[in-house]
Amino acid sequence: MVISIDKRVLSILIVVIIILTLFYVFSIQEDYIENKLPYVKIENLQDEDIVSDIFMITGSASDPNGDDTLKKIEIKIDDGGWITVEGTTTWEYEWITYSYVGPCDIFVRAWDGIDYSDIVDVSVFVNNPEIAESDSHKWAVFIAAANFPEEEEAKLGNGGLYLMEEMAKFFIENYGYSTSNVFILFDDGWIRKDNGYGEKEQTLQQRPHEYKITYSSAKLEKVQSIISRVVSEANNFDDSEVFIWISSHGLGDNNATLTGGKIFERSTVYLWDSILTDKELGDMIFSLNSEKTCVIVDACFCGGFADKTIFNIPEIFLLESDLPSPGRVIISGSSKFREGFASTTRGPLFSLLWFEGIKTGEADGFRSGIFDIGKPTNLKTHKDGKVSVEEAFYYARYVLRTNEELEDYKKMQPQINDQYPYAGRLRSRDGLILGE
Repeated sequence: MVISIDKRVLSILIVVIIILTLFYVFSIQEDYIENKLPYVKIENLQDEDIVSDIFMITGSASDPNGDDTLKKIEIKIDDGGWITVEGTTTWEYEWITYSYVGPCDIFVRAWDGIDYSDIVDVSVFVNNPEIAESDSHKWAVFIAAANFPEEEEAKLGNGGLYLMEEMAKFFIENYGYSTSNVFILFDDGWIRKDNGYGEKEQTLQQRPHEYKITYSSAKLEKVQSIISRVVSEANNFDDSEVFIWISSHGLGDNNATLTGGKIFERSTVYLWDSILTDKELGDMIFSLNSEKTCVIVDACFCGGFADKTIFNIPEIFLLESDLPSPGRVIISGSSKFREGFASTTRGPLFSLLWFEGIKTGEADGFRSGIFDIGKPTNLKTHKDGKVSVEEAFYYARYVLRTNEELEDYKKMQPQINDQYPYAGRLRSRDGLILGE
């Protein structure tokens, strides 16, 4: 039997097949053309640049198909693996360079969910001298997390950064601290416009500095890394001196006016991306052998760092931080049950007064008084022209208690746990004097 097909039907079928084939071919081609490779760029490094310490690598990326298609930016150092960095159209990566020596290659690529960009690379030279600029064996770590809250009224501004830099300069010029042994860790490694309330302006390393000290972020990983390095290096010397200063918001209940909700809780401060309890800080420096160590934590409800609650009353043993130890002076800018206060342009109040007593010499001769509330002395024998960290503490407490302009801040109740060089009656009458 012969099947007859109308020529017109056959012609129509052929045309339809051709149209469908062309549509399929062009749709495939169209899909291929639509996805174009993204672009990525390293902004703050060029070939043969010298880097050291913790360096913030920054860059930008874009996608011809729309920047919202960018999924991630990855970085690779030498033969290491690819690491996803923070950000996409603008990105950053804090590179801890201590384990690298000499020439290093940095590779960066962007991914839009389908294709990677061309790899961008730069060759730099890592220079981390193992020996400090001087023969002094002194280390200072300044840490402040100020502008992490989303609520504008909760931000602490850039005052803490300025105070850290002022103290660091004083320590270098007056106490003989080597610039390579001074670390400032602030926010996420960026300084922001409008005193911390605006957009990112520049990295801490990009700002002009009078001294070449190490800047980094106040993120938990960086805090752990820096303190671990300081402990390791300080333990190599019998005459080492270590100073650690931390300022941020403290964790507590502002509505619980009597105890801050902290009776059975540890004192805790915020970092940029995490929290840090008194016990965690105690664990970080547990192995520190330095017989001359001062730790100051200036935040709300922070007395637990000194193993004190309020009115010089010790913390219950189950909540002890392990921070106090022979050879150490541990100071908190407020009691465990009280709020602290800070200026957004100058820094935390207690530390401002403590540092004022140090740098002006006004704290010389100050003594503890009852409940460590601080009192001046009129006896010349109690003044030696030097100011210990304890004298500066008692000076700050005295000013808080007697200055009428600070009436609203008396309730802070800073605390001290002094075990230099030993606890109790074996404490030094002269106190711990930095730089000697």
